[in-house]
Amino acid sequence: MNVHANIASAATADPAESVCATTETGLCASLPHDLPIFLVGMMGAGKTTIGRGLARALGREFIDLDHELEARCGVRVPIIFEIEGEDGFRKREAAALEDCSSRRGIVLATGGGAILAEENRRMLRERGVVLYLRASLDELFRRTSRDRNRPLLSNPDPRGTLHDLMIKRAPLYEEAADLVIDTGTMPVSHLVKSILPLLQAYEKTL
Repeated sequence: MNVHANIASAATADPAESVCATTETGLCASLPHDLPIFLVGMMGAGKTTIGRGLARALGREFIDLDHELEARCGVRVPIIFEIEGEDGFRKREAAALEDCSSRRGIVLATGGGAILAEENRRMLRERGVVLYLRASLDELFRRTSRDRNRPLLSNPDPRGTLHDLMIKRAPLYEEAADLVIDTGTMPVSHLVKSILPLLQAYEKTL
């Protein structure tokens, strides 16, 4: 069963109970395990920026699955889509996820469509703690409207596409998630500070 968290209210948690130190470089916290932390959610939900912040705070390695794919293929994600189509991209994505999700002590930001395959959702659930970063359609559109590295949104109606993708994918994110985080418009540093005690309090046995 996943846990829903409204960050606006979670931010009132006492940081002294969960954060080991606060310095000029940011927060420092620890978890009682080395299970990987997986971030899922729509494109524009903040998986990469929040993931980097969590990794810094936890002293963990951060991996962005799309960037990992680009490093393996030597080209950007839109080029992979153009050459191999979405099916080809998803196969490469699944292979990269298989490798990366087996690493302990990391924070991994997945691609927005990584949860489409049932096997991918199973891997995420069985190998680590899954955070679903949820945002409104308006917020997602605002964040992605000027991003040219989103091949699925390269069409005359990107907002309509986002809406359709949300309808299709939201139940799958929910299915995979241990924690559901409503991100809203809070600054990334505040979000990270609020998520840390939720991670520390969450217990999962694999």
